[in-house]
Amino acid sequence: MKKKAAVIDMGTNTFHLLMVALDEKGFETLYKEKVPVKIGQGGINQNLILPDAQKRALHTLDHFKHLIHGEHIDHVFAFATSAVRNAENGEDFVQQIQQQTGFHIQVIDGAREAELIYKGIRMSGCLDDANALMMDIGGGSVEFIIGNRHKIHWKGSFEIGGQRMLDRFHHQDPMSQEDRTHLVEYLSEHLKPLIAALRQFQPKQLVGASGTFDTLTDIFLASKEVAKDRATHKHLLPLEAFYEISDRLVHLNKEERLQIPGMIPMRVDMIVVASCLIRYIIRQLDSGDLLCSTYSLKEGALAEIMERVDRNLGVTVNSLE
Repeated sequence: MKKKAAVIDMGTNTFHLLMVALDEKGFETLYKEKVPVKIGQGGINQNLILPDAQKRALHTLDHFKHLIHGEHIDHVFAFATSAVRNAENGEDFVQQIQQQTGFHIQVIDGAREAELIYKGIRMSGCLDDANALMMDIGGGSVEFIIGNRHKIHWKGSFEIGGQRMLDRFHHQDPMSQEDRTHLVEYLSEHLKPLIAALRQFQPKQLVGASGTFDTLTDIFLASKEVAKDRATHKHLLPLEAFYEISDRLVHLNKEERLQIPGMIPMRVDMIVVASCLIRYIIRQLDSGDLLCSTYSLKEGALAEIMERVDRNLGVTVNSLE
């Protein structure tokens, strides 16, 4: 008999719900949903979760609770990342969530987040024996991992996520050249540990996880009038195509970006600064085309649940601490 489990990823920009049935052979997705809660909006650079953001979060988690109960799932792994771990009122917010929904929220640190992202990317099939640089652009933080399908060599989490960059540098729409220059200077200052690790381990492949990379892939495939295969979890994004898309993004305003085939509204604001970040990273690598993994943090959590199921089919999977 298959065991059911649910994963809730409380990201800074997006809340994800993934419900699965699993056994020793793998997992079957029962339902998944993502909601642009934007808990970092307005307060992330002040290390606060504002009242309106809390209301959106609680409303969404209450919705997830009903869906989980509808599937008769008892085992829930719920975690929060950058916005909550850095918020002065984060602990009170987590307690409020538990009181209202019953969910026990694990607030994971950046190193743990990077580890789970790696496990998700590895499950997508994007990695081989060669070293790759993996990156996941969240709303609050950006995680980088250098490794291969066998192990992690280096990992780092930087509080320079999309919402933070948006608030600091996207002052005009379209984004001005001056703001783009200041953003690059900011990245050069804050990503020195990453640059040192790149020199040490010399990865040749860039692998982007979920979020922004999903949207970039959607835009590329839409430009070719090719339907995206949702059963495939590894997609190729030619470097030339990325540069073409990125150039368009930084020179268009929000309404114009929304008209791009493949664009989804929940990504339209942060995708400009995120694409600037990707351009900066590409310049640090001797990399060819990008690989984009549809699996990331929540699938990494699922990978750990599956490891425990492999060891013991009777395992309780509501905690991965």
